[in-house]
Amino acid sequence: MDSTAPIYLDHAASTPLAPQALAAMRRVLDDPGQFGNPSSATHAYGRAAAATIAAAREQIAHLLGAESTEIIFTSGATESNNLAIQGVARAHSGRPGHIVTSRIEHKSVLDPCAELERQGWTCTRVKPEADGKVSARDVAAALRPDTVLVSLQLANSETGMLQPVAEVGALCRARQVLLHTDASQAVGKIPLDVRALQVDLLSCTAHKIYGPKGVGALWAHPQARPRLRPLLFGGGQERGLRSGTLATHQIAGFGAAARLAQEQLERDASHLQALTLGLYERLRGLPDVLLNGSLGGRLPGILNLSFAGVEGESLLARIPGIAVATGSACMSASGEPSYVLRALGRDTELAQSSLRFSPGRSTTLEDIDRAARQLTAAILDLRQLAAPLPAVVPPWREGHAGQRIQGVEATFHISVTATGPVTAARVSVYGCPDTLKTAAWLVKQLPGRNLENLLPSPPADWLEQLQIPRRKLGKLLVLEDALRNCLID
Repeated sequence: MDSTAPIYLDHAASTPLAPQALAAMRRVLDDPGQFGNPSSATHAYGRAAAATIAAAREQIAHLLGAESTEIIFTSGATESNNLAIQGVARAHSGRPGHIVTSRIEHKSVLDPCAELERQGWTCTRVKPEADGKVSARDVAAALRPDTVLVSLQLANSETGMLQPVAEVGALCRARQVLLHTDASQAVGKIPLDVRALQVDLLSCTAHKIYGPKGVGALWAHPQARPRLRPLLFGGGQERGLRSGTLATHQIAGFGAAARLAQEQLERDASHLQALTLGLYERLRGLPDVLLNGSLGGRLPGILNLSFAGVEGESLLARIPGIAVATGSACMSASGEPSYVLRALGRDTELAQSSLRFSPGRSTTLEDIDRAARQLTAAILDLRQLAAPLPAVVPPWREGHAGQRIQGVEATFHISVTATGPVTAARVSVYGCPDTLKTAAWLVKQLPGRNLENLLPSPPADWLEQLQIPRRKLGKLLVLEDALRNCLID
């Protein structure tokens, strides 16, 4: 990996391709005898491809404690989750039924449930406890006579907290309710046995375990398979549940990654545990650092922390040397506070100031030390920028606007002589990088200006002068309000 690249602490989003997985894919792509369609059993080319897929199916099944005939290949965990949830709904006869899930599931579980609600189904979303775990007791209370399916993740993608899937599995078996688990974060991190978990359906994906993107699997218990209907129709591949020509090279890479994960399971877990605990120990000494979830009952490779008094976007901008997530990768582009952390009781300000750290096999303790130093410096710097200003005494005037819960807060102080212009200015500001940049620019513009003409120009002009996106205008208007409030006696 490039030594100048940022420290990669986002393995929960995606992992680099393992050399063993790449080699397995190259063997398929370079072999002129394996380009055939694996469904073409009438000639050697198709049989060779089918044999490669069968070997990979065995490797993946072994990692899950399953039988190879129970593995259904998909394009990834999102498709697997949709096939499990919508597939069960499609197979259900009679009136639309009821589904139980939790508020902290991945969007690829929550959105299919929401789609089924639009089709007449009902869905109960169980709230987690403050420690990030869903109570099996609450799941039991949510079950109804018309409950068809429960979908509960094995490990949360943002906090890493393990959920009581086996306990819920026993409840579901007693009531003949199907149980699906999204195990995409847990596979390859902790020992798995699908039958011990008492699940009926389990989703996973290759790119979370150092395999290629674009391939995943749904494990289906033989007794659950008749209660599934496909989402895709065509060639009837994967026992009629997932039509489409299988990508032999991707599946080979998935199988190699699964085999490697099985071989290194204990070593990887010990390594990741040491790294995440080491990072936590280095950061917990800072004031107002909150752990999301608890130290016990979690995956070894995910740590989620909230940094009070720090705006999340500005924190990311101050640590370009660290590749890290503000939440699940599928949500981080939205800029919205994590719905998972909000469900755990974090307010909007704390939720948007949270970072998820997920080291990997190649991460070193030196990387953790460097990351901790960069984070500490960034947090202290941002807190200093947002620190309260000294009490106002003449000739200083104060103007305040905004609230941190809204993402921007500013207090300006200006010093004005009895008859003259502004002689000095200072600001305390909490907000995004563009807000901080504009506030610093305004402080430089204010000295020499008269109160009658305090603003250097309208806020809309600041956007062009400072090359700020127009969508940030609302935040800059808060700075304008704070400055205008300096004019009020």
